[in-house]
Amino acid sequence: MEVKRIKEIVKEGYGRIAEGGCSCSCCTGQNSEEEISRNIGYTNGEMEAVPEGANLGLGCGNPVALASLKEGETVLDLGSGAGFDSFLAANIVGKNGKVIGVDMTPEMISKANNNAIRGGYLNVEFKQGDIEDLPVSDGSVDAIISNCVINLSTDKERVFREAFRVLRPGGRMMISDIVLLKELPDHIKDSVTAYVGCISGAILKPDYIRSMVDAGFTGIEIMGETPFPLDLMENDPTARSISGDPGISPEKIMELEGSVVSIKIMAHRMPPKQG
Repeated sequence: MEVKRIKEIVKEGYGRIAEGGCSCSCCTGQNSEEEISRNIGYTNGEMEAVPEGANLGLGCGNPVALASLKEGETVLDLGSGAGFDSFLAANIVGKNGKVIGVDMTPEMISKANNNAIRGGYLNVEFKQGDIEDLPVSDGSVDAIISNCVINLSTDKERVFREAFRVLRPGGRMMISDIVLLKELPDHIKDSVTAYVGCISGAILKPDYIRSMVDAGFTGIEIMGETPFPLDLMENDPTARSISGDPGISPEKIMELEGSVVSIKIMAHRMPPKQG
């Protein structure tokens, strides 16, 4: 499957979500955005603290809850969508801090900017761009957050290299994402339609961690790991593709839940040694 084609499909899918059309995301379907967000770790207070329309129920965890953000810091949100996590981070870093949201989908950037205006957020900036080629200066951010986005990239190694580049020495990255404990069938991995879901773009957990190490990150720690819930998987295009395959037994479909996990990871860019 061509990388360019995958990116076009993902961009189109999330563009429709931003405009209120049919959702193709990993964590949407019959459940409401609030119910989904509550199930993956957001509090009612957090959901009420952002502008209406910022929470699209697209995540697989709550990276802001893990980021230990401080007032005055600069935060980068990879794949910021309509701005949900960006606004939560902005509430923490305050008027002396700054949040930069990067998303490749123009419709999402427009929606996020409108949400920022309605919410009166002066410390948030949204930029259209690829997470593989961030429109952010070297060593300019204190913390990076990302929620169920890196799994969609076809070049995760480059994403982590870019994240390392823009972090200040001593900075940290907090991620919620989807990884695999065992490989998916080839025809699922090669499905363009399925790729818009969280599962098809996911890679094996050791390979994900290795990509972070190769980029230069240290102190990598898995802060939490849970099976990707079956009720959410039923809303995922990849899972639906598998369940519709007559060659895959119901028992194999049930095994899918145990092979797909949501993880929360912390990693650091250590400062250079003195002397």
